[in-house]
Amino acid sequence: MTVPDISVRNRQRKIALNAAELQDFAAEALRHCLQLHQQKPLDLDQLREIFVWLISDRRMAQLHKKFMHLPGATDVLTFQHGEIFISVETAKRHARVFGNSLARELRLYIVHGLLHLHGFDDQTRTGARKMDKVQERILRDCSDPA
Repeated sequence: MTVPDISVRNRQRKIALNAAELQDFAAEALRHCLQLHQQKPLDLDQLREIFVWLISDRRMAQLHKKFMHLPGATDVLTFQHGEIFISVETAKRHARVFGNSLARELRLYIVHGLLHLHGFDDQTRTGARKMDKVQERILRDCSDPA
């Protein structure tokens, strides 16, 4: 099994964050995801590289409109060729609403994107429940301190 390289790149300037810590977390979360058995034509271990882009709401809204034909920003967009886009501003708002730290919310979105790349789908209630359960397990297993 080939383990893809994963990199986290901060492309927004509004909110301070620790990209190096998120990079370390993403590598550990990727290892946990690769241990999951999920049937799908494209699997995480078939990718050479995974990029996690931390972006602004403005940029996310552009991507959301272009690729999903939906208005406004969303939290995470995952593309099957190995890119995960995360809106840091949306993550900050959601963290406040759900009582999480920004760091934990960003880690949740990283895991969420990795699971999508690994074949998980949250479009149905059953799929969403399964994905939520696996996300929480990976967050816990990766020593989520927040």
